[in-house]
Amino acid sequence: MSTAAAPVRSGAVLADLLPAARHRYAVDAALVLGGAALTGLAAQIAVPVPGSPVPVTGQTFAALLIGTALGARRGFLSLALYALVGMAGVPWFAEGTSGYAMPSLGYVFGMLLAATVVGALARRGGDRSVLRTAGTMAVGSAVVYAVGVPYLALSTGMSLSAAVAAGLTPFLIGDALKALLAMGALPAAWKLLGRRG
Repeated sequence: MSTAAAPVRSGAVLADLLPAARHRYAVDAALVLGGAALTGLAAQIAVPVPGSPVPVTGQTFAALLIGTALGARRGFLSLALYALVGMAGVPWFAEGTSGYAMPSLGYVFGMLLAATVVGALARRGGDRSVLRTAGTMAVGSAVVYAVGVPYLALSTGMSLSAAVAAGLTPFLIGDALKALLAMGALPAAWKLLGRRG
């Protein structure tokens, strides 16, 4: 008797491999809620950056992993839930903050969009090898900054160059380290699941 799982199909993301055919909506809801909660927990890992209103946090890494593992639709819903609940007053944005009058809120919006983009890339195999994962994480980070930095400039009255200096440049090394973690974790998960399939 064989206990092997079905082969991994093309166009799948990691969450699609969960055995839940009869309870798909309940599993999807749990994944969305879990992704929002994980992002909120990761946001509490925060290190202030001198001269910047934006701290280094774990939430960007969580958002990109969630988007990649859950796919575009569930990733979007998860980060939308995270954003809406945080804006409504749950203190799970970076450093236990909440609300919508923060200069760093643009990064949260950027993470929502980035989770959607990396989820779409993951459906096309963007998380199955080290190099593809590196590219997927780079695209996701670029999306976060493309929204977050201009929002920072507008909300604080900084020039765009000052916003880049305060809201992008200090974070590049941390982003590279987060990408390295993802480059190891995501392809390894696929390799492990591929052996089971």
